[in-house]
Amino acid sequence: MTPSTGPEPALAAGEDPRRYAQILTAVYDATMTGGKSPARPREVIGDSWRRLQTLGIDPEQRSVATPQIDVSDLELSRRESGLFDILDDLAHGLESVVQDGDNILVVADRHGRVLWRNGTTSVLDRADGLGFVEGANWAEESVGTNAIGTALVSRRAVQIFSAEHYVRSHHPWTCAGAPIKDPRTGHVIGAVDVSGPASTVHPTTLALVDAIARLAESQLREQHRQNLDRLRSVAAPMLARLRSPALAVDSHGWVAAVESVALRNRILLPEELASGRFWLPTLGVCDFEPLPGGWLVRPTDAHADATASEAGSTTTVVLDLRQPQRARVQIRSEAGEWTHEPTPRHAEILYLLATNRAGRSAAQMAADLFGDDGRAITVRAEMSRLRKHLAGIVLTQPYRFDESAHVQLLLPDDPSRLLPHSTAPAVRRTLTHT
Repeated sequence: MTPSTGPEPALAAGEDPRRYAQILTAVYDATMTGGKSPARPREVIGDSWRRLQTLGIDPEQRSVATPQIDVSDLELSRRESGLFDILDDLAHGLESVVQDGDNILVVADRHGRVLWRNGTTSVLDRADGLGFVEGANWAEESVGTNAIGTALVSRRAVQIFSAEHYVRSHHPWTCAGAPIKDPRTGHVIGAVDVSGPASTVHPTTLALVDAIARLAESQLREQHRQNLDRLRSVAAPMLARLRSPALAVDSHGWVAAVESVALRNRILLPEELASGRFWLPTLGVCDFEPLPGGWLVRPTDAHADATASEAGSTTTVVLDLRQPQRARVQIRSEAGEWTHEPTPRHAEILYLLATNRAGRSAAQMAADLFGDDGRAITVRAEMSRLRKHLAGIVLTQPYRFDESAHVQLLLPDDPSRLLPHSTAPAVRRTLTHT
């Protein structure tokens, strides 16, 4: 039987929590020892317990989750989770639940790793005792049945009360969690959770958490619409000039604009995508050129002369650093051109990539920027942000400009005015040797 996808509170309205906890304890003890149970656990709980028994998880273990990623990796994980931009909305929506000091608000990524938590000092101290800390893994297979891990597996909002937790040491707690899905892909990208002492259980908490998760998805959907609008504003004039079949799509294949191509909402993109020629199931052989936040896709004749096509689709990247306060990156191709203004840090990175065409590893770039090759995590976070604007132009492993791109570097006449506020050792060395 397919389980309901709606939120199902652990405790019905008006039910006595202490009496219900006693029943759950009897059900738990009988289930774990193979005895006769006075009742059956809820379906979502029974499914979870069976999964964990199959995995051989010991319900009597003293389960204290430990961080599975280094604290220094958290910033990168947060930004790559897809949840970073909506954190404030999540926290604000559940502020009333955690402000009384009894509950903790947690946001986890799709793997069950805790990315953020919020609560008073007293409740955070109690959570520390369970390892309910940033960076810790709260997937089912790590710490047993819990609202984060079970919501991610079941893809539904769940409330776990007292002895419904698989691991006995979690029985003094109650938690309500709901999965958050990326509206672009339909994939679960994280979960929001409210946890606290078992005495704080309330049926409405689950409905509130589920509503906040749906609000988060609505915010993601609106961000997606805005990103497509921005892409469309850049691509539409280019498509009009081409007057040949072409599409502008974002990095997930959602279509922002078309020219002489049947209208569609989305196309399936290759997993490893870069500038060049690829075959698509619905469009055949296509040439790809980078756009800010997406791609220009041009269906082409599979039998056309490849050399001529490649020569005609060369991308020129102009990095203009002549104005100290306003760096600019101009991208030119046969289809047209567009401009991006990088942050001061990104201007430094682009300058270093332009002067090191073979590329730089994360450790090398960390040494270039900070004089410390141990700050590779910080570099990866910055590169992740930069590539949101310049995917297909700035590549990875190592970080570099696309080899086929023609890169022009425009520098100020006075060398001392090159990135004058930069403290990056590699930039400073360049000036001393000029």
